Amino acid sequence: MRLYLLALNPTDSVTLGFLPAATRLGLDVTVLTDCAQPHRAAYADLDRAPEVVECAVQDFREVVGLISRHAPPDAVFSNSDHLQTQTALAAAYFGLPAKDWRATLRAKNKAELRRHLAATGLDAVWSAELAPGQDPATLAPPFPCVLKPREGVASEDVALVGDAAELALRCREIQQRRPGAALLVEEFLPGGLHTLETLGDGATRLVLGGFRTTLSPPPHFVEEALEYVPAHPPEVTAQVLAQLDAVGVGLGACHTEFVVQPDGRARLVEVNYRAIGDQCDLMLEHLLGVPYFELVLGAHLGRPLPAGLRPRTDRRARNRPVCADRAGTLTAAPGPASWEADGVRFGYRPTRAVGEHHEHYRTNRDYLGVAWAVGPDQRAADLAVERFIAAHHWEVTP
Repeated sequence: MRLYLLALNPTDSVTLGFLPAATRLGLDVTVLTDCAQPHRAAYADLDRAPEVVECAVQDFREVVGLISRHAPPDAVFSNSDHLQTQTALAAAYFGLPAKDWRATLRAKNKAELRRHLAATGLDAVWSAELAPGQDPATLAPPFPCVLKPREGVASEDVALVGDAAELALRCREIQQRRPGAALLVEEFLPGGLHTLETLGDGATRLVLGGFRTTLSPPPHFVEEALEYVPAHPPEVTAQVLAQLDAVGVGLGACHTEFVVQPDGRARLVEVNYRAIGDQCDLMLEHLLGVPYFELVLGAHLGRPLPAGLRPRTDRRARNRPVCADRAGTLTAAPGPASWEADGVRFGYRPTRAVGEHHEHYRTNRDYLGVAWAVGPDQRAADLAVERFIAAHHWEVTP
């Protein structure tokens, strides 16, 4: 059986999660990407490296054409935020299990998500689009408000703005960096940030719990730590699931971010119609005691979730990135680490190599590495992570 996996940049989710899972499932994998060499380098140490083929993956017509010329597909899959709609259309073309392309578009296009949820009557968030180069002076948003790329990811160029002058300044800055990008200005939703992780086979949906997220101080929204929650309050989960149903989310993994307001109202921040990243998906597999990556791929092969599947809920976890606080070259950092002891499983993986120079992005792109731990209680998981970070040194030299 052949799996086509669409990708842009190599990611740990694919390299350490989905590709080994595909091997365990006995799948032949062809990775389609617009830049092949980084993928060949990333997969060189895998027990069974996939075939890597260059393709204009952001154009579903090119994906369909290449697959038609290549080996017959049994599944077409992607874990990239940017490629969900292309993947859905290609899978549907070949009559394979596919996400609803309208749902993938709504999830990716944040303005369309807001319009759609408002039209359903489930939630109305003030929002307005800015075309490339458009002056925000024509808008009258409720301040403070949030400015973000309409189709952005990983908190890149997302900022809380307090007045019209700051909005104009931030817009100019982003438009200079992204001259062709549409922007979105939307109402700021106060409340603690949470996630809901779900997995569906198209007919059945499994709720896998979620995370409480600690963010950096305003005006930016960098995720600084995530703490696992086996179950949110039932009334909160029900509200989020109702909104996901309205969006059309059903097949495969979905990582949804939302806030809970003081009155208990759950309001979506964004829907990421793929597995959670930044090592949290790798952590989830150990935390839940289920073959998470195999289950996701199985859904795209048309396999139902196993009857009676019951993920564990008796363990806790913490995920904490180490962030650069300045621009410069990474001159000192620990290498990968993992261990198990006293019921705790720990992992650390660098996300930036020593010797690399980067700007200070004030986004998740500032991560130098991610430490995580799964333990019998929250204190054990927290201590494993904090002790590792305290015992090691990361140095960024300007």
